[in-house]
Parts: sequence; structure tokens; C-alpha cells
Amino acid sequence: MALRSAFVAALNGKQVAVVVPTTLLSRQHFATFNERFKGLPVRIAQASRLVPRKELEDIKKGLASGEIDIAIGTHALLAESIKFRDLGLLIVDEEQHFGVKHKERLKEMRANVHVLTLTATPIPRTLQLALSGVREMSLITTPPLDRLAVRTYVSPFDPVIIRESLLREHYRGGQSFYVVPRISDIDGIAAFLRESVPEVRFRSAHGRLPPTELEDIMSAFYDRKFEVLLSTTIVESGLDIPTANTLIVHRADMFGLAQLYQLRGRVGRSKQRAYALLTTPANRVLTDAADRRLKVLQSLDSLGAGFTLASHDLDLRGAGNLLGEEQSGNIREVGYELYQSMLEEAVAKMRTGEAMAEADDAWSPQINIGTSVLIPENYVADLQVRLGLYRRLSTLQEQAELDSFAAELHDRFGRLPDEVEHLVDIVSIKLLCRKANVASVDAGPKGAVIGFRKDTFAKPAALVEWIGGQGTLAKLRPDMKLVLIRNWDKPQERLKGTRQLMTTLVKLAA
Repeated sequence: MALRSAFVAALNGKQVAVVVPTTLLSRQHFATFNERFKGLPVRIAQASRLVPRKELEDIKKGLASGEIDIAIGTHALLAESIKFRDLGLLIVDEEQHFGVKHKERLKEMRANVHVLTLTATPIPRTLQLALSGVREMSLITTPPLDRLAVRTYVSPFDPVIIRESLLREHYRGGQSFYVVPRISDIDGIAAFLRESVPEVRFRSAHGRLPPTELEDIMSAFYDRKFEVLLSTTIVESGLDIPTANTLIVHRADMFGLAQLYQLRGRVGRSKQRAYALLTTPANRVLTDAADRRLKVLQSLDSLGAGFTLASHDLDLRGAGNLLGEEQSGNIREVGYELYQSMLEEAVAKMRTGEAMAEADDAWSPQINIGTSVLIPENYVADLQVRLGLYRRLSTLQEQAELDSFAAELHDRFGRLPDEVEHLVDIVSIKLLCRKANVASVDAGPKGAVIGFRKDTFAKPAALVEWIGGQGTLAKLRPDMKLVLIRNWDKPQERLKGTRQLMTTLVKLAA
């Protein structure tokens, strides 16, 4: 899909950026693209730390001039120094490795860039966006012909089982991955392999090796010059080595669910049955979260289970923030169902064009007076009734409606407590703020700071004249905030004073 999309974009005169998380995957994709497009009028370049500096400079010039159609690379493609002449398609492979900042950086290059993200295990935030309808999602659940599911086992670290697993793969002519969570674990496992499995040859690979040495090791593994690749998670993303069909993961409890699924995807890429052995510490009790992760992975051993696994990951980690950069977390403030309902409603409005029309009318001033504003439980005991009152209060548009609402509260529930009176006053001030185009009011014992919506006022000359008449008690800051010096020690004084100020501003704006 990625190759065909890139080809269509390139033939239509647009440039394509293929961003991948590791240099090894960049190298593999570069080889795949070159082989697939051999003899076709498509110019392809690679940008990663494996590329010499002089060649990288030539690639930058080629991208800026439009000579290069498809650029494949790691985070190097995200650098400020790289400019595309006419970027039309962004392909993000192994999307779960990229933060929101990375993807937004690429989209900043051009507003009309099409984005295709590829992954077996979308991060919770991305899956949430897809399920909510904010992003479109397609599932490919049909495995290649004759592909067999990877048999997955979770067991405490046992030298005999590991030796048998590696030798079984060795004697059937295959290769194995031995993955550790940290670089510091490599030496210990290397000593174990030399002592317990001397029949197999192995090499170590990790991200701190010089680029040329790392490339040599991977090339030797491709060429089957040794049987076991001992590495960190640099092999996690997208490597395609059909002869490698046994995976052993050391300290599997230290990996995330999506990580383990991606690692398991490195084996079983041919017609051979593949095996994954996830080892845990023999003398340590696993945490509940680690235990749940391993059980989920062991239960999902069918082909094309990535979406199901990502759904479990979403359930375990939470969906993150839609508008921020957090990729995991819980939507506890409003509850998941209400959040989902609000999100679906907003998406539907955006699609029909209603949201843009409503944007100008739907803004709400922010009022901070430093006092309690709520309907107390001891005043209105029933939760549903309280929520209904809040909802009605939020829809009021005129002072007469607010007065009628306050009178109704008095009739139904008795004399208004201070908190409710303050709430009614705040809503009254908000109604005035909307008429005066005031976006924010921060009031305290020494006065108030008023911010105007979009830094504009209906009649600036009248406002300047009024500020001049206030002497040292009022001034307009360079950031267009109006500062008023007052003496409001009590909340009631602040509420009354703020209302008078807003009334004055409404008259000035009229």
C-alpha cells in the first residue's frame, strides 16, 4: 500500500517522505523501494545516520529543488534544515514510535499533506482518534498465503529451555533473535550463550555501535553468517528476515504490550512455523500490569491480531488527550462515555460544516473572582436535578432569563446560599462580557485584569478616552490587557465592582 501510494504521488509531481524509527528499517525500505521502482522515472534518496554528511547535503539540495521524488529516513527528515519543494504525501511507518510533536512537525511543512500511518499496534491516542472518527482507519487482517501463527510461550528464565529452543532452530537451518531490554544486559546474556549454547554463532547489536559496524552486523545476519542476533529493541521495527523464526525475549516483563507484539512480528515471516519465548525472572513476582500484558499477548497468537491487541493496550493505558501531546492516560474528568459522546458530536458538526458557523457564537468568557461558585449538595440534593440546573444556566442569554431562573430557585429550594448567589452573579457578569467582547476577567483584592477577545474592542476611541479619565487607576498594557486598580477585599465587593465595570464597557461599546 505504501509503495503504491508513493508511486501515485510521485507520478503526479508530488514529493513523498517516508519516515521510519530506526536506521536499520530505513536501510531496508530504501532497498525495497529501489528494487520495486527499478527502471521507473522515480528518484529515491535515504536520509539517516548511515548516510555520509556530504551525501546528506546533496539530498537536502535535491529535496529543496524537487529533483528527489521519494525521501526515506529516520528523524533526520524532521530536521528544520530539510525543506521539501512540494511535499504531497507523508508515510509514517511504525507509527507507535513517533510522538505527536514529530508528526505535527511534518504536517507543518505543508497544510495539504496527505498522511498515511502504518502500524500493527497503533498507540492508544491514535486508536482513540480512529474510533472517534477524527481519523480514518483501514484494517488489513488477511495474512499472506501459507503464513502460520507464531506460537508464544511465557516462562521463567530456564537455561535448558532456551538452549533447546536455539538448537531446534539451528538444526532446522534457521536463525534466532535474542532480545534484551537494556544494553547493560547484553554482556550477561553473551556469556550465557558462550557457556550454554556453544554450538551456535552469535553477534551483538545495539544503538550505540558505530553506524558502519551496525550495518556490517545486520548485513552478516541477512547473509546467514551467524545464527543468533543478540540485540536490544533496535530490531523491533519492521525488519524482514524470513529465515529468522525463533525469538527469545529476556525480561519480557520490562517491555510494553505493543513492543512485545512488534518483537514477535520479527519472526514467522515465511512459511515456517515460528516460536516466541518470553522469559521472566525466575525468583521474582511480576507486577499486576506486567502479568496482564504477558497474558494478553499469550492469548492473542492468531494472525492479524494487532487491532485487538491495540484495543487491549487502549484499555490498559487509557486514550490520552485529543488536543495535547500525551499519548496515554485516562479521561477521568468527564468520564469515558460522556467524553466519547461529546467528541462524536463535535466530529459530526465539523463534517457538516456547523462547527465553523457556531464558533463565533459559542465562545465563553473566563471569569476568575476568587470565590466559590456552585450549587451545593445540601441545597439541591438530587444529582440529576443539579446537573439539569447547571445545563439550563449555561444556555441563558439575557439578564431577564437569569433573574427568572434565580426566582425559580428561590421558589423551589428556598433562600439562595452565598455560593449560588455568587454563581448567578458570575453568569450575569458573563452575559455582560459577551456584549462587551471581553474574553477574560481576573479580579483580586487590588483590582482586575481584563482581556478582550481577539484583542479588539468595538469603539477603541471611547475606551481610550475612558481610560484617560481614570488617571492612575487604569492603564492598557502592551499585550492589550486592561489593568484596573481597585480596593476589593471581599468577594462580594469584587463581584459588584466587576459587574459595574462590565456595564460601563458595554455602554462604551454600544
